[in-house]
Amino acid sequence: MLFFSYFKELVGREVTVELKNDLAIRGTLHSVDQYLNIKLENTRVVDQDNYPHMLSVRNCFIRGSVVRYVQLPPEGVDVELLHDATRREARGG
Repeated sequence: MLFFSYFKELVGREVTVELKNDLAIRGTLHSVDQYLNIKLENTRVVDQDNYPHMLSVRNCFIRGSVVRYVQLPPEGVDVELLHDATRREARGG
């Protein structure tokens, strides 16, 4: 639940999602659920030369199980909050 709570705080911010098939999509985070399924709006493909068929996609839903990485905006990362939450979860509550 740690990551779900954190991603909910980033709704409305721009993120880059890299998928397990090496496709990277940048867009505005619209929503995220408990399975870390992600909905992006105003999307664009990072490597447009390798994925020209994705140029017309503006909104997408990404299943959480195919996500490799999510790159967050630097100003959106509260390191202390993440450390505290990680410690609480490690203690069991």
